[in-house]
Amino acid sequence: MKKAISFFMIAVIFVISLSVLGGCNKESAETIYFLNFKPESAAAYDEIAKVYKEEKGVELKVVTAASGTYEQTLKSEMAKSTAPTIFQINGPKGYANWKSYCKDLKDTALYNALTDKNLAITEGDGVYGIPYVVEGYGIIYNSEIVDKYFALDNKKVKLNSVEEIKSFADLKAVVEDMTANKEKLGIDGVFASTSLKTGEDWRWQTHLANIPIHYEFKKNGTNISTDDLSEIKFEYAENFKNIFDLYINNSVTDKKLLGSKSVTDSMAEFALGKCAMVQNGNWAWSQIRDVAGNKVKEENIKFLPIYTGIEGEETQGLCIGTESFICINKNASEEQQKLSEEFLYWLYSSDTGKKLVTEKLDFIAPFSTFEEAEAPKDPLAKEIIRYMNRDNVTTIPWDFTVFPSQTFKENFGAGLLSYSQGSKTFEEIKNDMINDWKKESK
Repeated sequence: MKKAISFFMIAVIFVISLSVLGGCNKESAETIYFLNFKPESAAAYDEIAKVYKEEKGVELKVVTAASGTYEQTLKSEMAKSTAPTIFQINGPKGYANWKSYCKDLKDTALYNALTDKNLAITEGDGVYGIPYVVEGYGIIYNSEIVDKYFALDNKKVKLNSVEEIKSFADLKAVVEDMTANKEKLGIDGVFASTSLKTGEDWRWQTHLANIPIHYEFKKNGTNISTDDLSEIKFEYAENFKNIFDLYINNSVTDKKLLGSKSVTDSMAEFALGKCAMVQNGNWAWSQIRDVAGNKVKEENIKFLPIYTGIEGEETQGLCIGTESFICINKNASEEQQKLSEEFLYWLYSSDTGKKLVTEKLDFIAPFSTFEEAEAPKDPLAKEIIRYMNRDNVTTIPWDFTVFPSQTFKENFGAGLLSYSQGSKTFEEIKNDMINDWKKESK
């Protein structure tokens, strides 16, 4: 009798175990795991996850990597049994690192809706990364402060408006004269703090460095998709130094203290009216808007190209492109891959999703599902669109997607901090960058 009861209990436990395991599998299958690259979009994705669960009944787990740590976070998460089903790569270099995880997306509805299919990451007949946002960056300025400067009786420059700034020489003259008049303008410095804290220096070691490297590629007729990129000469290093010096010498913060400053610090300085200018991209709108005590009116937030003194820059526009390509993990279950495809298309095609993309993520989305009236209404996105539609203006593409590695960028950023603190010369920084590029390319 005891044996019969024992066998009965074992059978019950077995059935219960199968039920529990079945429930776990079902729950896992109905969960999408998205590893987000953009810290500034974390809150928006949390809201998207909530809305998607309410509308579709599918759980969207969003994990946001800390600034500057995406690659190492992705590496760590991919090693887990519950790996991301949706992840991001930053371009050809990123694809080379993660191609064994990238599902071919050429037959997906999202790819079919892509307006410019040349933007996608491809290999052979396959499509492995789909750009989900077009972005741009330059010098953001507060036109109220800048216009106040141009109205001064004692200004030393002959220019009468920001629209007349067409070169580095023009920009330098205006900025240095604004610094001389900063008390009259009610600012602590012309530029916000150049954030050189570890992990917060991407605006300089990546975005700003893109400009001289792009012009070097352009001068030498380099095709970044097919040519050997194992070495550079940093031919326009002096031009990089021009603008970097202008930033750190006309800043809210003493240049020797910039190692403690973050991007959040600099955006708060701009939002609170402590400065007139800051280098960043259209994604910074939420960082300006959400600062408590924000003093900058929406209509006064504008963009200016980053001039460095390179010949022909009078027709230069903003730096516009993307390093944001969405991928689906081909090693996830077929059901999770399908759920991932459905979520992404919902986000970029449904009325609910598109509103979240436009109003919460503040994305300029490159898909035919968006009508012109559905473009972002925020001031910086409108500026990007305005520059994209301007005649006789040359956009600077995002060639930094072929920078050899994150280590290369971090080393360059650390060098820039040493330079700003006076412990290294710029010539040393230049030589280190050239050597690191060659080393990391291997």
